[in-house]
Amino acid sequence: MTSGHDNFSRFLDFREEYPWLSFDSYQYHFTGKSLEIRFIFNLSDRIHFSPKISFPYKEKIFPVPGNWTAEALDNLVFHMGMIELISYWKAACPAEVIIKPHGLEPGQINFWKKIYFHGLGEFFHKNSIRTGLEDFMSISSEESNPVKPFYPGPLQGGIVPVGGGKDSAVTLGLLNKFDIDWIPFVINPRTATQEVIRAAAKSDPDTIVAHREIDPELLRLNSEGFLNGHTPFSALLAFYSLLAAYLSGRSEIILSNESSANEPTIPGTTINHQYSKSIGFERDFRQYYHKYITPEFDYFSLLRPLSELQIAGIFSGMPRFFNSFKSCNAGSKSDAWCGNCPKCLFTFIILSPFIEPSRLEGIFGKNLLDEPLLKETLDELTGMTESKPFDCIGTTEEVRMALAGAVKYYQDRPLPYLLSLPSSRQISNQYDPREIPQIMANPGHEHFIPEKYLHLLDSMIS
Repeated sequence: MTSGHDNFSRFLDFREEYPWLSFDSYQYHFTGKSLEIRFIFNLSDRIHFSPKISFPYKEKIFPVPGNWTAEALDNLVFHMGMIELISYWKAACPAEVIIKPHGLEPGQINFWKKIYFHGLGEFFHKNSIRTGLEDFMSISSEESNPVKPFYPGPLQGGIVPVGGGKDSAVTLGLLNKFDIDWIPFVINPRTATQEVIRAAAKSDPDTIVAHREIDPELLRLNSEGFLNGHTPFSALLAFYSLLAAYLSGRSEIILSNESSANEPTIPGTTINHQYSKSIGFERDFRQYYHKYITPEFDYFSLLRPLSELQIAGIFSGMPRFFNSFKSCNAGSKSDAWCGNCPKCLFTFIILSPFIEPSRLEGIFGKNLLDEPLLKETLDELTGMTESKPFDCIGTTEEVRMALAGAVKYYQDRPLPYLLSLPSSRQISNQYDPREIPQIMANPGHEHFIPEKYLHLLDSMIS
Protein backbone atom coordinates (compact mmCIF):
# COMPACT_ATOMS: atom_id res chain seq x y z
CA MET A 1 0.00 0.00 0.00
CA THR A 2 1.38 3.41 -0.94
CA SER A 3 1.56 6.27 1.53
CA GLY A 4 -0.28 9.57 1.12
CA HIS A 5 3.02 11.28 0.29
CA ASP A 6 3.72 8.72 -2.44
CA ASN A 7 0.23 9.27 -3.84
CA PHE A 8 0.79 13.04 -4.04
CA SER A 9 4.00 12.39 -5.96
CA ARG A 10 2.09 10.11 -8.31
CA PHE A 11 -0.59 12.79 -8.64
CA LEU A 12 2.06 15.24 -9.88
CA ASP A 13 3.65 12.64 -12.17
CA PHE A 14 0.32 11.62 -13.69
CA ARG A 15 -0.61 15.25 -14.40
CA GLU A 16 2.62 15.68 -16.31
CA GLU A 17 2.24 12.42 -18.23
CA TYR A 18 -1.49 12.90 -18.92
CA PRO A 19 -2.06 16.68 -19.21
CA TRP A 20 -5.66 16.59 -20.46
CA LEU A 21 -8.88 14.60 -20.56
CA SER A 22 -11.55 15.26 -23.16
CA PHE A 23 -15.23 14.38 -23.34
CA ASP A 24 -15.25 13.62 -27.08
CA SER A 25 -18.81 12.54 -27.77
CA TYR A 26 -21.98 10.82 -26.65
CA GLN A 27 -24.29 8.49 -28.52
CA TYR A 28 -27.72 7.05 -27.84
CA HIS A 29 -30.00 4.84 -29.82
CA PHE A 30 -33.21 2.89 -29.35
CA THR A 31 -33.39 -0.86 -29.67
CA GLY A 32 -36.54 -2.91 -29.41
CA LYS A 33 -35.85 -3.39 -25.73
CA SER A 34 -33.94 -0.39 -24.36
CA LEU A 35 -32.41 3.04 -24.67
CA GLU A 36 -28.66 2.49 -25.05
CA ILE A 37 -26.20 5.26 -24.16
CA ARG A 38 -22.46 5.44 -24.72
CA PHE A 39 -19.79 8.06 -23.99
CA ILE A 40 -16.31 8.50 -25.45
CA PHE A 41 -13.62 9.95 -23.15
CA ASN A 42 -10.02 10.52 -24.24
CA LEU A 43 -7.09 10.71 -21.82
CA SER A 44 -4.35 12.63 -23.65
CA ASP A 45 -4.61 10.46 -26.78
CA ARG A 46 -3.12 7.63 -24.73
CA ILE A 47 -6.12 5.92 -23.18
CA HIS A 48 -9.75 5.88 -24.33
CA PHE A 49 -12.81 5.07 -22.25
CA SER A 50 -16.29 4.11 -23.39
CA PRO A 51 -18.71 3.64 -20.47
CA LYS A 52 -22.23 2.45 -21.26
CA ILE A 53 -25.68 2.86 -19.75
CA SER A 54 -28.89 1.05 -20.61
CA PHE A 55 -32.50 1.92 -19.72
CA PRO A 56 -34.69 -1.13 -20.47
CA TYR A 57 -38.18 -0.37 -21.76
CA LYS A 58 -41.13 -1.22 -19.56
CA GLU A 59 -44.49 -0.74 -21.21
CA LYS A 60 -46.31 0.44 -18.09
CA ILE A 61 -43.64 3.04 -17.33
CA PHE A 62 -42.71 4.59 -20.64
CA PRO A 63 -43.62 3.95 -24.27
CA VAL A 64 -41.24 3.07 -27.09
CA PRO A 65 -39.94 5.69 -27.81
CA GLY A 66 -42.80 7.84 -26.53
CA ASN A 67 -42.94 11.59 -27.03
CA TRP A 68 -39.26 12.13 -26.40
CA THR A 69 -37.47 14.82 -28.37
CA ALA A 70 -33.88 14.93 -29.59
CA GLU A 71 -33.45 18.32 -27.93
CA ALA A 72 -34.36 16.91 -24.51
CA LEU A 73 -32.39 13.68 -24.90
CA ASP A 74 -29.29 15.52 -26.14
CA ASN A 75 -29.38 17.74 -23.07
CA LEU A 76 -30.01 14.97 -20.55
CA VAL A 77 -27.55 12.46 -22.02
CA PHE A 78 -24.82 15.11 -22.37
CA HIS A 79 -25.16 15.96 -18.69
CA MET A 80 -24.99 12.29 -17.73
CA GLY A 81 -21.70 12.18 -19.61
CA MET A 82 -20.49 15.23 -17.69
CA ILE A 83 -21.07 13.54 -14.33
CA GLU A 84 -19.64 10.19 -15.52
CA LEU A 85 -16.45 11.98 -16.57
CA ILE A 86 -15.47 12.55 -12.93
CA SER A 87 -14.79 8.85 -12.34
CA TYR A 88 -12.36 8.79 -15.26
CA TRP A 89 -10.70 12.11 -14.41
CA LYS A 90 -9.61 10.91 -10.98
CA ALA A 91 -7.41 8.16 -12.47
CA ALA A 92 -4.74 10.69 -13.51
CA CYS A 93 -6.20 14.05 -12.40
CA PRO A 94 -5.20 15.91 -15.60
CA ALA A 95 -4.90 19.68 -15.28
CA GLU A 96 -7.17 20.36 -18.26
CA VAL A 97 -10.65 19.01 -19.01
CA ILE A 98 -11.95 19.67 -22.53
CA ILE A 99 -15.66 19.38 -23.31
CA LYS A 100 -16.25 18.86 -27.05
CA PRO A 101 -19.95 18.01 -27.62
CA HIS A 102 -21.38 21.35 -26.39
CA GLY A 103 -20.30 24.72 -25.12
CA LEU A 104 -20.44 25.68 -21.46
CA GLU A 105 -21.20 29.05 -19.93
CA PRO A 106 -18.99 30.36 -17.09
CA GLY A 107 -21.75 29.54 -14.59
CA GLN A 108 -21.76 25.92 -15.75
CA ILE A 109 -17.98 25.65 -15.49
CA ASN A 110 -18.11 26.97 -11.92
CA PHE A 111 -20.80 24.43 -11.04
CA TRP A 112 -18.79 21.52 -12.41
CA LYS A 113 -15.53 22.58 -10.79
CA LYS A 114 -17.35 22.72 -7.47
CA ILE A 115 -18.69 19.19 -7.90
CA TYR A 116 -15.22 17.90 -8.78
CA PHE A 117 -13.53 19.66 -5.89
CA HIS A 118 -16.02 18.97 -3.10
CA GLY A 119 -17.31 15.67 -4.48
CA LEU A 120 -13.71 14.40 -4.55
CA GLY A 121 -12.80 15.92 -1.18
CA GLU A 122 -12.39 12.49 0.41
CA PHE A 123 -10.34 11.32 -2.60
CA PHE A 124 -7.98 14.30 -2.28
CA HIS A 125 -7.68 13.84 1.48
CA LYS A 126 -6.93 10.11 1.42
CA ASN A 127 -4.36 10.57 -1.34
CA SER A 128 -2.77 13.58 0.45
CA ILE A 129 -3.37 15.72 -2.63
CA ARG A 130 -2.85 19.37 -1.72
CA THR A 131 -4.75 21.59 -4.12
CA GLY A 132 -7.35 24.35 -4.25
CA LEU A 133 -10.68 25.02 -5.96
CA GLU A 134 -9.25 27.60 -8.34
CA ASP A 135 -6.13 25.79 -9.51
CA PHE A 136 -6.69 22.01 -9.32
CA MET A 137 -7.90 21.92 -12.93
CA SER A 138 -9.52 23.96 -15.69
CA ILE A 139 -12.59 23.18 -17.81
CA SER A 140 -12.97 24.48 -21.34
CA SER A 141 -15.37 23.76 -24.18
CA GLU A 142 -14.54 23.79 -27.86
CA GLU A 143 -17.97 24.08 -29.36
CA SER A 144 -20.04 27.23 -29.25
CA ASN A 145 -23.36 25.38 -29.39
CA PRO A 146 -24.66 24.95 -25.84
CA VAL A 147 -27.40 22.50 -25.04
CA LYS A 148 -30.63 24.43 -24.74
CA PRO A 149 -33.16 24.07 -21.92
CA PHE A 150 -36.22 22.11 -22.96
CA TYR A 151 -39.84 22.25 -21.88
CA PRO A 152 -41.57 18.84 -21.90
CA GLY A 153 -45.29 18.39 -22.07
CA PRO A 154 -47.49 17.73 -19.03
CA LEU A 155 -45.70 15.74 -16.31
CA GLN A 156 -47.24 14.19 -13.21
CA GLY A 157 -46.29 11.87 -10.38
CA GLY A 158 -42.88 11.15 -8.93
CA ILE A 159 -39.95 8.78 -9.07
CA VAL A 160 -38.11 7.65 -5.95
CA PRO A 161 -34.45 6.60 -6.22
CA VAL A 162 -34.05 3.53 -4.01
CA GLY A 163 -30.80 2.24 -2.56
CA GLY A 164 -32.16 -0.39 -0.20
CA GLY A 165 -31.36 1.28 3.14
CA LYS A 166 -33.66 2.47 5.91
CA ASP A 167 -33.90 6.05 4.56
CA SER A 168 -35.40 5.16 1.18
CA ALA A 169 -37.57 2.57 2.95
CA VAL A 170 -39.05 5.32 5.14
CA THR A 171 -39.72 7.50 2.10
CA LEU A 172 -41.43 4.66 0.23
CA GLY A 173 -43.45 3.63 3.26
CA LEU A 174 -44.79 7.14 3.74
CA LEU A 175 -45.61 7.76 0.09
CA ASN A 176 -47.46 4.47 -0.09
CA LYS A 177 -49.32 5.14 3.18
CA PHE A 178 -50.72 8.37 1.79
CA ASP A 179 -51.45 6.98 -1.67
CA ILE A 180 -48.93 9.22 -3.47
CA ASP A 181 -48.30 8.38 -7.13
CA TRP A 182 -44.71 7.09 -7.26
CA ILE A 183 -42.55 4.57 -9.06
CA PRO A 184 -39.11 3.43 -7.91
CA PHE A 185 -35.87 4.11 -9.78
CA VAL A 186 -32.78 1.93 -9.28
CA ILE A 187 -29.27 1.93 -10.73
CA ASN A 188 -27.85 -1.61 -10.98
CA PRO A 189 -30.49 -3.23 -8.75
CA ARG A 190 -29.58 -5.73 -6.04
CA THR A 191 -31.71 -8.03 -3.93
CA ALA A 192 -32.12 -5.62 -0.99
CA THR A 193 -33.34 -2.85 -3.29
CA GLN A 194 -35.97 -5.05 -4.84
CA GLU A 195 -37.12 -6.43 -1.48
CA VAL A 196 -37.49 -2.96 0.03
CA ILE A 197 -39.59 -1.90 -2.95
CA ARG A 198 -41.80 -4.98 -2.60
CA ALA A 199 -42.19 -4.41 1.14
CA ALA A 200 -43.28 -0.81 0.53
CA ALA A 201 -45.80 -1.35 -2.23
CA LYS A 202 -49.22 -2.87 -2.05
CA SER A 203 -48.30 -4.77 -5.20
CA ASP A 204 -45.03 -5.54 -6.98
CA PRO A 205 -44.52 -2.25 -8.86
CA ASP A 206 -42.76 -1.73 -12.14
CA THR A 207 -39.38 -0.16 -11.57
CA ILE A 208 -37.31 2.16 -13.74
CA VAL A 209 -33.92 0.52 -14.00
CA ALA A 210 -30.60 1.84 -15.29
CA HIS A 211 -27.76 -0.58 -15.95
CA ARG A 212 -24.46 1.28 -15.57
CA GLU A 213 -21.25 -0.25 -16.90
CA ILE A 214 -17.87 1.16 -15.88
CA ASP A 215 -15.36 0.80 -18.68
CA PRO A 216 -13.10 -2.20 -17.85
CA GLU A 217 -10.13 -0.06 -18.89
CA LEU A 218 -10.63 2.12 -15.81
CA LEU A 219 -10.70 -0.96 -13.59
CA ARG A 220 -7.47 -2.12 -15.20
CA LEU A 221 -5.81 1.24 -14.54
CA ASN A 222 -6.92 1.08 -10.91
CA SER A 223 -5.31 -2.34 -10.54
CA GLU A 224 -2.07 -0.99 -12.04
CA GLY A 225 -1.70 1.84 -9.53
CA PHE A 226 -3.52 4.78 -11.08
CA LEU A 227 -5.25 7.02 -8.55
CA ASN A 228 -8.53 5.79 -7.13
CA GLY A 229 -11.06 6.72 -4.46
CA HIS A 230 -14.55 7.88 -3.58
CA THR A 231 -16.63 9.76 -6.15
CA PRO A 232 -19.92 11.66 -5.58
CA PHE A 233 -22.35 8.88 -6.48
CA SER A 234 -25.42 10.81 -5.30
CA ALA A 235 -24.57 13.57 -7.80
CA LEU A 236 -24.45 10.93 -10.53
CA LEU A 237 -27.79 9.61 -9.30
CA ALA A 238 -29.23 13.13 -9.52
CA PHE A 239 -28.45 13.48 -13.23
CA TYR A 240 -29.56 9.93 -13.99
CA SER A 241 -32.83 10.67 -12.19
CA LEU A 242 -33.58 13.57 -14.53
CA LEU A 243 -33.50 11.23 -17.52
CA ALA A 244 -35.56 8.61 -15.67
CA ALA A 245 -38.18 11.22 -14.82
CA TYR A 246 -38.30 12.48 -18.42
CA LEU A 247 -38.63 8.99 -19.92
CA SER A 248 -41.50 8.14 -17.58
CA GLY A 249 -43.27 11.50 -17.93
CA ARG A 250 -42.93 12.37 -14.24
CA SER A 251 -42.10 15.70 -12.70
CA GLU A 252 -40.95 14.95 -9.13
CA ILE A 253 -37.71 13.30 -8.05
CA ILE A 254 -38.16 12.40 -4.39
CA LEU A 255 -34.90 11.79 -2.53
CA SER A 256 -34.25 10.37 0.95
CA ASN A 257 -31.30 12.52 2.10
CA GLU A 258 -31.36 13.76 5.68
CA SER A 259 -30.02 16.81 7.51
CA SER A 260 -27.24 14.76 9.14
CA ALA A 261 -25.53 14.52 5.73
CA ASN A 262 -24.55 18.18 6.05
CA GLU A 263 -21.96 17.52 8.79
CA PRO A 264 -18.33 17.35 7.51
CA THR A 265 -16.57 14.02 7.92
CA ILE A 266 -13.50 15.86 9.21
CA PRO A 267 -14.53 18.56 11.70
CA GLY A 268 -13.44 22.07 10.81
CA THR A 269 -13.10 21.32 7.09
CA THR A 270 -15.34 21.09 4.03
CA ILE A 271 -14.39 17.44 3.49
CA ASN A 272 -17.64 15.50 3.53
CA HIS A 273 -18.12 11.93 2.34
CA GLN A 274 -21.78 12.83 1.85
CA TYR A 275 -21.25 16.12 -0.02
CA SER A 276 -23.62 15.16 -2.85
CA LYS A 277 -26.30 14.28 -0.26
CA SER A 278 -25.97 17.66 1.47
CA ILE A 279 -28.37 20.60 1.34
CA GLY A 280 -25.59 22.58 -0.36
CA PHE A 281 -25.45 20.21 -3.32
CA GLU A 282 -29.25 19.97 -3.47
CA ARG A 283 -29.49 23.76 -3.69
CA ASP A 284 -26.77 24.06 -6.36
CA PHE A 285 -28.22 21.21 -8.41
CA ARG A 286 -31.72 22.65 -8.37
CA GLN A 287 -30.44 26.03 -9.55
CA TYR A 288 -28.36 24.36 -12.27
CA TYR A 289 -31.00 22.16 -13.85
CA HIS A 290 -33.64 24.89 -13.63
CA LYS A 291 -31.42 27.15 -15.75
CA TYR A 292 -29.59 24.77 -18.07
CA ILE A 293 -31.77 21.65 -18.39
CA THR A 294 -35.43 22.30 -17.62
CA PRO A 295 -37.40 24.06 -14.89
CA GLU A 296 -40.18 21.47 -15.17
CA PHE A 297 -38.65 18.97 -12.73
CA ASP A 298 -38.78 19.21 -8.94
CA TYR A 299 -35.82 17.48 -7.23
CA PHE A 300 -36.10 17.44 -3.44
CA SER A 301 -35.47 15.26 -0.40
CA LEU A 302 -38.55 14.35 1.57
CA LEU A 303 -36.39 13.58 4.63
CA ARG A 304 -34.20 16.70 4.50
CA PRO A 305 -35.63 18.29 7.72
CA LEU A 306 -34.98 15.07 9.66
CA SER A 307 -31.88 13.73 11.39
CA GLU A 308 -30.72 10.12 11.26
CA LEU A 309 -32.03 9.71 14.80
CA GLN A 310 -35.49 10.90 13.77
CA ILE A 311 -35.49 8.65 10.69
CA ALA A 312 -34.45 5.67 12.83
CA GLY A 313 -37.36 6.31 15.17
CA ILE A 314 -39.80 6.44 12.27
CA PHE A 315 -38.27 3.36 10.65
CA SER A 316 -38.70 1.40 13.90
CA GLY A 317 -42.45 1.69 13.36
CA MET A 318 -42.19 0.00 9.94
CA PRO A 319 -41.29 -3.61 10.82
CA ARG A 320 -42.16 -4.87 7.35
CA PHE A 321 -38.76 -3.53 6.22
CA PHE A 322 -36.68 -5.13 8.99
CA ASN A 323 -35.75 -8.27 7.04
CA SER A 324 -35.22 -6.57 3.69
CA PHE A 325 -33.27 -3.34 4.17
CA LYS A 326 -29.46 -3.34 3.79
CA SER A 327 -27.08 -0.39 4.05
CA CYS A 328 -23.73 -2.16 4.28
CA ASN A 329 -21.39 -1.41 1.38
CA ALA A 330 -18.97 -4.19 2.31
CA GLY A 331 -21.73 -6.78 2.20
CA SER A 332 -23.60 -5.39 -0.81
CA LYS A 333 -22.39 -8.09 -3.22
CA SER A 334 -23.67 -10.85 -0.97
CA ASP A 335 -26.71 -8.82 0.12
CA ALA A 336 -25.79 -9.07 3.79
CA TRP A 337 -24.68 -7.04 6.79
CA CYS A 338 -20.95 -7.66 7.16
CA GLY A 339 -21.14 -6.80 10.87
CA ASN A 340 -17.63 -5.34 10.88
CA CYS A 341 -17.81 -1.92 9.19
CA PRO A 342 -18.72 1.59 10.36
CA LYS A 343 -22.01 1.56 8.45
CA CYS A 344 -23.15 -1.64 10.16
CA LEU A 345 -22.22 -0.40 13.63
CA PHE A 346 -23.74 3.02 13.04
CA THR A 347 -27.04 1.56 11.80
CA PHE A 348 -27.18 -0.81 14.76
CA ILE A 349 -26.52 2.02 17.23
CA ILE A 350 -28.95 4.53 15.71
CA LEU A 351 -31.75 1.95 15.87
CA SER A 352 -30.85 0.84 19.41
CA PRO A 353 -33.05 3.33 21.31
CA PHE A 354 -36.10 2.19 19.36
CA ILE A 355 -35.74 -1.56 18.70
CA GLU A 356 -34.99 -4.09 21.42
CA PRO A 357 -31.62 -5.92 21.25
CA SER A 358 -33.02 -9.35 20.39
CA ARG A 359 -34.84 -7.92 17.36
CA LEU A 360 -31.71 -6.07 16.25
CA GLU A 361 -29.66 -9.24 16.64
CA GLY A 362 -32.13 -10.96 14.34
CA ILE A 363 -31.59 -8.27 11.71
CA PHE A 364 -27.80 -8.07 11.89
CA GLY A 365 -27.01 -11.65 12.90
CA LYS A 366 -25.37 -10.65 16.20
CA ASN A 367 -25.29 -7.88 18.80
CA LEU A 368 -22.77 -5.43 17.34
CA LEU A 369 -22.56 -3.62 20.68
CA ASP A 370 -20.95 -6.79 22.05
CA GLU A 371 -18.10 -6.88 19.52
CA PRO A 372 -14.70 -5.85 21.03
CA LEU A 373 -13.14 -5.55 17.56
CA LEU A 374 -15.47 -2.61 16.85
CA LYS A 375 -14.11 -0.42 19.66
CA GLU A 376 -11.98 1.69 17.29
CA THR A 377 -14.96 2.16 15.01
CA LEU A 378 -17.06 3.24 17.97
CA ASP A 379 -14.42 5.82 18.90
CA GLU A 380 -14.64 7.23 15.36
CA LEU A 381 -18.43 7.35 15.43
CA THR A 382 -18.55 9.12 18.80
CA GLY A 383 -16.03 11.82 17.92
CA MET A 384 -13.12 10.44 19.94
CA THR A 385 -10.83 10.56 16.90
CA GLU A 386 -9.73 13.17 14.36
CA SER A 387 -12.48 12.31 11.90
CA LYS A 388 -15.65 10.29 11.50
CA PRO A 389 -15.54 7.20 9.28
CA PHE A 390 -15.79 7.98 5.58
CA ASP A 391 -19.25 6.50 5.15
CA CYS A 392 -22.89 7.59 5.02
CA ILE A 393 -23.50 7.95 8.73
CA GLY A 394 -25.10 10.44 11.11
CA THR A 395 -23.56 13.07 13.34
CA THR A 396 -21.44 12.30 16.39
CA GLU A 397 -24.09 13.89 18.61
CA GLU A 398 -26.75 11.53 17.27
CA VAL A 399 -24.54 8.49 17.89
CA ARG A 400 -23.87 9.62 21.45
CA MET A 401 -27.56 10.20 22.14
CA ALA A 402 -28.44 6.81 20.62
CA LEU A 403 -25.87 5.05 22.83
CA ALA A 404 -27.41 6.66 25.89
CA GLY A 405 -30.83 5.56 24.69
CA ALA A 406 -29.70 1.97 24.17
CA VAL A 407 -28.78 1.50 27.84
CA LYS A 408 -32.44 1.31 28.90
CA TYR A 409 -32.74 -2.21 27.44
CA TYR A 410 -30.00 -3.54 29.77
CA GLN A 411 -31.33 -2.50 33.18
CA ASP A 412 -31.64 -6.09 34.39
CA ARG A 413 -28.67 -7.67 32.60
CA PRO A 414 -25.00 -6.95 31.95
CA LEU A 415 -24.13 -4.25 29.44
CA PRO A 416 -22.66 -5.45 26.13
CA TYR A 417 -18.94 -4.81 25.72
CA LEU A 418 -19.08 -1.49 23.83
CA LEU A 419 -21.66 -0.01 26.20
CA SER A 420 -19.60 -1.06 29.21
CA LEU A 421 -16.50 0.89 28.13
CA PRO A 422 -15.59 3.89 30.32
CA SER A 423 -16.04 6.24 27.34
CA SER A 424 -19.55 4.87 26.70
CA ARG A 425 -20.45 5.17 30.37
CA GLN A 426 -19.29 8.77 30.29
CA ILE A 427 -21.43 9.44 27.23
CA SER A 428 -24.43 7.85 28.94
CA ASN A 429 -23.96 10.20 31.88
CA GLN A 430 -23.67 13.25 29.60
CA TYR A 431 -26.75 12.58 27.46
CA ASP A 432 -30.29 12.20 28.69
CA PRO A 433 -32.26 9.73 26.53
CA ARG A 434 -35.46 11.32 27.82
CA GLU A 435 -34.66 14.14 25.38
CA ILE A 436 -35.13 11.83 22.39
CA PRO A 437 -38.93 12.41 22.15
CA GLN A 438 -38.28 16.15 22.06
CA ILE A 439 -35.68 15.68 19.33
CA MET A 440 -38.13 13.53 17.38
CA ALA A 441 -40.78 16.26 17.56
CA ASN A 442 -38.60 19.04 16.12
CA PRO A 443 -37.72 18.80 12.41
CA GLY A 444 -35.41 21.28 10.73
CA HIS A 445 -36.59 24.09 8.49
CA GLU A 446 -34.05 24.09 5.64
CA HIS A 447 -35.50 22.08 2.76
CA PHE A 448 -37.10 22.28 -0.70
CA ILE A 449 -40.14 20.12 0.02
CA PRO A 450 -43.30 21.22 -1.86
CA GLU A 451 -46.13 22.39 0.36
CA LYS A 452 -48.33 19.43 -0.51
CA TYR A 453 -45.82 17.01 1.02
CA LEU A 454 -45.23 18.81 4.29
CA HIS A 455 -48.18 17.07 5.95
CA LEU A 456 -46.29 13.80 5.47
CA LEU A 457 -43.59 15.13 7.78
CA ASP A 458 -46.15 16.01 10.40
CA SER A 459 -47.55 12.48 10.24
CA MET A 460 -44.06 10.97 10.48
CA ILE A 461 -43.20 12.93 13.58
CA SER A 462 -46.50 12.29 15.31
